[in-house]
Amino acid sequence: MSARTRVVIAKPGLDGHDRGVKIVARALRDAGMEVIYTGLHQTPEQIVETAIQEDADAVGLSVLSGAHMTLFRKVIELLAARGAEDILVFGGGIIPDDDLPELERLGVKKIFTPGATTESIVEWAREHIAPAHA
Repeated sequence: MSARTRVVIAKPGLDGHDRGVKIVARALRDAGMEVIYTGLHQTPEQIVETAIQEDADAVGLSVLSGAHMTLFRKVIELLAARGAEDILVFGGGIIPDDDLPELERLGVKKIFTPGATTESIVEWAREHIAPAHA
């Protein structure tokens, strides 16, 4: 029996728009991944705790609020503090192109901006998120 890729999908902060994140969660699930959607208004601490408890291979953050720099940084810092740097962080949302290099420097593996297709997200996930148990 092979291990399935486990992905925690989260909506950090006060942003209440969840249609897109639910579409991505379903696309990843339909592609055979195990998806844990944390729901709206999650703190970085809650997201990291869920990722560790669920033995996640990756965390995907959906940020439309403009607080992406703070939220991605905090999640990555908390994962490192918990010894879970092996959990890949990716995300999407309304994120200016000028912020992408800094997010990459922080350790965010991929940002999907508006217009990204579910097919491109699934393809990227299949190529870059390997099951931790493989």
